[in-house]
Amino acid sequence: MHHPIAQLMRALRSPTLHLARLILVASLASFIPVHAATHSGSNKKTSAVKKKSRKAVHVKTETRPPYQTQAEVIRFIDEMVSKRGFERSELEQLFAQAHYSEGVVKLMTPAIAPTGTVVKNWRVYRSRFIEPRRISAGVQFWHDHAETLTRAANEFGVPEEIIVGIIGVETIYGRNTGDFRLIDTLTTLAFDYPKTGRDRSAFFREQLEDYLLFARSNDIDLLALRGSFAGAIGMPQFMPGSYRRYGIDYDGDGHTDLLASADDAIGSVANFLVQHGWQRGLATNYPVIMPSPDTHADDIARLVDAGGEPTLTADDLKNAGLIPTSPIPPDLKLALIDLPNQSRDGSIYPTEYVLGTQNFYVITRYNRSYFYAMSVIELGTAIRNAMDPDPVPQSQ
Repeated sequence: MHHPIAQLMRALRSPTLHLARLILVASLASFIPVHAATHSGSNKKTSAVKKKSRKAVHVKTETRPPYQTQAEVIRFIDEMVSKRGFERSELEQLFAQAHYSEGVVKLMTPAIAPTGTVVKNWRVYRSRFIEPRRISAGVQFWHDHAETLTRAANEFGVPEEIIVGIIGVETIYGRNTGDFRLIDTLTTLAFDYPKTGRDRSAFFREQLEDYLLFARSNDIDLLALRGSFAGAIGMPQFMPGSYRRYGIDYDGDGHTDLLASADDAIGSVANFLVQHGWQRGLATNYPVIMPSPDTHADDIARLVDAGGEPTLTADDLKNAGLIPTSPIPPDLKLALIDLPNQSRDGSIYPTEYVLGTQNFYVITRYNRSYFYAMSVIELGTAIRNAMDPDPVPQSQ
């Protein structure tokens, strides 16, 4: 629910970025990556994974019972022994070395405005990703892997700019894959999920199970692998479940490695999107002229509340006073996507809107955030335009 940790932490330490800090933490903490991919065993790939490992980022500031002694963890171990065939003693030793991460909990806790609402600001969020350094890195990545990107676009029907946009937003093309020890992150979120907001501990217990299975199948040291503060792995920041289900070997060496192989990352991103319903040749979104909120506030709220999965017809849009600014196929179902711009003090600046298609919705299966999906689209478009003298519109 997926982002460059090092840059974020530097930004968070800056006293001049107080507003941006709070808004960014809120946005990133509420948008956890949910994607999941397949795997196969590999001594070669395992060595690549281990070479990527660095010092764990975990913070222990509280006196807490060791995880292996906690009732919920004991029940989890019981289930893994009976259901998955793990050795009890090995899991007890593993969880004895898993540490509660206060840093993870803080990053996963959304900032709350004085009004009691979570702060979401599209313009601040967007500025972190649609910027010169990331665009330049994307151009270089595209040049370096043009053949693989073209092959994936032809095979899966996912445009190169969408694949490049996702990997760029996630890790700046592998530069920032995360420094948090995964066993600490996933154990903390599985058994000590932040008490504010929706409880997602069940989701993270599933991811913890997937991580155990992934590591066993690939002969990976469970204490060695690092990832994001939400538990995501590698260039495309796949959650462990996504790695197991949607990751593919796209460089033909017989192994799936999302940390060291850009080809595998490219193919796996395209495969994930197709498996979630990507439609070849369909735009991701269309611009729209909105009616005055003074006279159509209820209509706008109703369409937004219909959600991100496309269900709205041309008549629904017309009756609510919305006017698409480019031709739309008459039978195409759409969603009204809102991109709010709130401030820490509770002030609300004009919300931006686009019309999302099925492909926009599919990107939100990768990360269930409108901000995330729109950043992927706009970054990919900016990179393509930086390479192509004939720019393409944002909706392509």
